[in-house]
Amino acid sequence: MDSEINHSGGLSAPRPRETSLNLALYRGLKWGVVRPLLHGLFQARVYGQELVPTQGPALVVSNHASYFDPPFLSCAMARPVAFMAKEELFNVPLLGPAIRLYGAYPVKRGSGDRGALRAALTAWGWLVSGVFLEGTRTEDGRIHQPKLGAAMIAGKAQVPIIPVSLGGVEQIFQPGSPWPHPVPLTIRIGKTIAPPVKNKKPELEAVTKACQAQIHQMLDLGRN
Repeated sequence: MDSEINHSGGLSAPRPRETSLNLALYRGLKWGVVRPLLHGLFQARVYGQELVPTQGPALVVSNHASYFDPPFLSCAMARPVAFMAKEELFNVPLLGPAIRLYGAYPVKRGSGDRGALRAALTAWGWLVSGVFLEGTRTEDGRIHQPKLGAAMIAGKAQVPIIPVSLGGVEQIFQPGSPWPHPVPLTIRIGKTIAPPVKNKKPELEAVTKACQAQIHQMLDLGRN
């Protein structure tokens, strides 16, 4: 289901977005490809799934270090997650249709927060929308320069934020090798964070820092 933005800035009644066939294909890809990779090859441990709201829209924010992050995070959430992806990726043969099938939606480079906001607020058909807090991959998997876009989206839509840490993903691709390495992964889902009441910079910064801090705390727990 998708939702319109009402004049007060929140979400109004949902309307159909994804077809039952599209969702069936999504689930087929998840259970036939992504889940076996995540729990077989990468021996993933997932903590905190009970903290994911069972219904209603929410915004997932996480660290980002690997191309595997979107499908693995979505699989761990146990609910469909739609991710932002740069527009150019949708023109790549095979990759474009695959990421679109798995819920990605295009965002133009240089469009700024407004373009990202419009794209994100039309992705609630996948129940949960995902944004990487720094907006790009980092070599060590930690968040160094978090962007305010995620907090702004959550504030505009007035939806809770779900922080998630992806541990070990920065080691999947190692220098000198084009192939993924079967490193053990640890995914932790944290407690929801309330959206900012107003989209003022101090509030956006406070919520963003809270997301960054919780993600780093979960990363520091390691694989216990």
